[in-house]
Amino acid sequence: MTTLSAQTLVTGRLDLLPLRVGHAGEMAAVLSDPALHTFTGGAPESAADLRSRYRRLAEGSRDPAVVWLNWVIRLRAESCLTGYAQATLTGCVAEVAWVVGTAWQGRGIATEAARAVVGRLARPPVRAVVAHIHPGHHASAAVAAAAGLVRTDEEHDGEIRWRLAVAPGAPTA
Repeated sequence: MTTLSAQTLVTGRLDLLPLRVGHAGEMAAVLSDPALHTFTGGAPESAADLRSRYRRLAEGSRDPAVVWLNWVIRLRAESCLTGYAQATLTGCVAEVAWVVGTAWQGRGIATEAARAVVGRLARPPVRAVVAHIHPGHHASAAVAAAAGLVRTDEEHDGEIRWRLAVAPGAPTA
């Protein structure tokens, strides 16, 4: 079992804050555009639905071999939430994902957040960081590349697997 947890990550413009149930109201507005679901399916969730989901996420995985790390992305200059980043650790593999609300896209927020998350995870005990990206989602592919992940030839549920191998001797600090 890993000791990694979703601690606050700070970048030049962003605070990645551990997800809390209290973020649901603001996040419902951030994630309200149906276009955000073009590549992932589903539909925007209400604040009540997000509260319920965030409560489950905060409780953590029931499987002791799986750790969930979830952050909301806060743009400091505007003092507002703009999206989220997440990682699921299973053994020594971290699967990462990110979503930035439509109003904040095109400003490098996803890239900055993804780099922070990958930077936090790309050290032992993690041996690989992976992301699954729809082949038509070019913006997300660019974020993955900017965060150091490399496109592979592997497909999973219609998505392309991107991967960063973590060197066994990578720094742990």
